[in-house]
Amino acid sequence: MSNPFTRNRLIGLALAAVIYAVDQWIKGYVTWTLKLPEKGKIDLLPFFDLTWVENYGVSLGMLTARSMEMRWGLVALTAMIALVVFIWIMREKLLADILGLSMVLGGAAGNIDDRMVYGFVVDYADFHIGNFRPFLVFNLADAAITIGVLIILARSFLSGEKPQAKAQAGEAA
Repeated sequence: MSNPFTRNRLIGLALAAVIYAVDQWIKGYVTWTLKLPEKGKIDLLPFFDLTWVENYGVSLGMLTARSMEMRWGLVALTAMIALVVFIWIMREKLLADILGLSMVLGGAAGNIDDRMVYGFVVDYADFHIGNFRPFLVFNLADAAITIGVLIILARSFLSGEKPQAKAQAGEAA
């Protein structure tokens, strides 16, 4: 395992596996131990509650699965995206890029698992300031996907060469 690229990919895949496992454990805990589906809501802090939401769509309620065919269509679509992310991880070399992609992959796997088992994604995290809710109710997988995408975007904007630097390099040659 002396190859740093192989090591980085293994670290990334391990991170994806940990995110998936922790996400599924939390969802099981709020579903079965805390019995959140029966209670509907558990007040924890002045700004955070556990609130049961069955999410039949994807981000912001788009592509809501209203039938069995649509449910499995969403499973197939998200699985294809996860496969693309996995291939991207296998081609990537830099650890920072791999970590962002791995967060997306681990979160996607957690939500795909929910949709296959339950027909919906289990959401429970409800941040709020009084009655103002800056986010929809979400889960750890959603948070990992969002943070992973932000890392990927930030790295693409911050690590690329500036157009002016490219032009100067071209003139010098």
